[in-house]
Amino acid sequence: MDRRELAPMIDHTVLGPTTTPADVERVLEEADRYGMNACVPPCYLEEAAAAAPDVTLATVVGFPHGQHDHDTKRHESVAAWKAGADELDVVLNVGRLKAGDDDVVTAELEELVAAVPVPVKVILETALLSDAEKRRACEAAVDADAAMVKTSTGFASGGATVADVELMSEYLPVKASGGIGSYDEAMAMIDAGAERIGASSGVAIVTEAPEP
Repeated sequence: MDRRELAPMIDHTVLGPTTTPADVERVLEEADRYGMNACVPPCYLEEAAAAAPDVTLATVVGFPHGQHDHDTKRHESVAAWKAGADELDVVLNVGRLKAGDDDVVTAELEELVAAVPVPVKVILETALLSDAEKRRACEAAVDADAAMVKTSTGFASGGATVADVELMSEYLPVKASGGIGSYDEAMAMIDAGAERIGASSGVAIVTEAPEP
């Protein structure tokens, strides 16, 4: 896959706790230069949307643990969309899933998907789940009419794996995120079925790709 084909599949990301406006400006400039999307913290959305109107802009909801109250997540989602987000990456409530409260998990996701007219990706945090729990989480995302499932926040004990991408792609398009730092690693995820890559190393990944 060459650079021109790969770039639109990458969400160039900056979500760390020390992220500054200058960090966001850098990521947006790089995303615009190389043809990538960008994923930025919700507190910078209005500035980001104004600064880079041609960049597809994602942000996070319920980040990073997914334990926000339903109403808070819905408010976050609507506020993010109104502030300029083109896509939302929503963290699933892992504790509820592990407790067997699948109906609660699904209902929350349904509410969030219905609240906004933009694609919603559901972050599973796969490092914390068994394969059976990953399948139940994917089923909840399907039932909620989510657009995509995403492997990780990048803040748990592990990130994307080929095995998880293969499993998740049985249900919905997959965004592989967490620990992907090179072109070869990105291509391994794409070969496994990922349709989007989330990475803070977007520039390295794209520039390692073959020229068109």
